[in-house]
Amino acid sequence: QVQLVQSGGGLVQAGGSLRLSCAASGRTFSRLEMGWFRQAPGKEREFVAYISGGGGITDYTDSVKGRFTISRDNAKNTVSLEMSSLNADDTAVYYCAGKSNIGVVRRPNAYVYWGQGTQVTVSS
Repeated sequence: QVQLVQSGGGLVQAGGSLRLSCAASGRTFSRLEMGWFRQAPGKEREFVAYISGGGGITDYTDSVKGRFTISRDNAKNTVSLEMSSLNADDTAVYYCAGKSNIGVVRRPNAYVYWGQGTQVTVSS
């Protein structure tokens, strides 16, 4: 079983930056593909970013490309999301997620393991 524990997030002004982190335990972390998702009030959970097990492949939703960076440290069993140039549309609860199967990366139901979620609020 894999446990994902998130940290970071909070309140930031528009244009500012935040870093989210997710620590994993329970399995060989490098075998897990990891993603970040977010869910705003009244909206469905949406894909934000993905990183392969070795870290060599990443994917981002169009709205965050050039502003967000996903990274991982397999020696420390962590995955991070660096967010910059934040705007009000980025306000949401952010979740890290993990999966062991290769393939679909953008659908939430492809992921088995989920963090507890962390609130990111961008004030304008």
